[in-house]
Amino acid sequence: MGTVTIGVSIAVPEPHGSLLQERRAGFGDPAAHGIPTHVTLLPPTEVDASALPAVEAHLASVAAAGRPFPMRLSGTGTFRPLSPVVFVQVVAGGAACSWLQERVRDASGPMERELQFPYHPHVTVAHGISEEAMDRAYQELSEYEAEWPCTGFALYEQGSDGIWRKLREFAFGGPVVPPQAPAPAARGTLPAR
Repeated sequence: MGTVTIGVSIAVPEPHGSLLQERRAGFGDPAAHGIPTHVTLLPPTEVDASALPAVEAHLASVAAAGRPFPMRLSGTGTFRPLSPVVFVQVVAGGAACSWLQERVRDASGPMERELQFPYHPHVTVAHGISEEAMDRAYQELSEYEAEWPCTGFALYEQGSDGIWRKLREFAFGGPVVPPQAPAPAARGTLPAR
């Protein structure tokens, strides 16, 4: 049956997802249109294709134990010089993302793995492009803001063409966890240029 490359992530909803994807493409990142805008819970991981039913059952269990939570993005950050990445920061919802990714990779499930770097929830907006373009991404999105209620996550598979496609969504099983302060309706803004 062979192996497949999978990933688990929280999709950044519309209109935020498309806007950040277009900005990523505009910075010259060739991977922009092959990767839906997301917050990673499980980085690209090779598994035996026959394990997919067990993967889905494990993710359904993780989702059933999860609760919706407020997610907010604000400003930019970078992993340079360690890794050539510029990202939009997760400023609310990070603890919930950390909790989820630990359970997704738990030794009791079929996707146990060590991470190359410590987990840091973020939304990549530039990866592996010129330093000048990375600087531009960092500057131009420095005042970006978006927020929404996160209600689940999804399993993706990378095709032989390098494109990531959603296999299945997993909704959280419990009531909404209220934000610390009242949050306005979902929004996304960029500074005027």
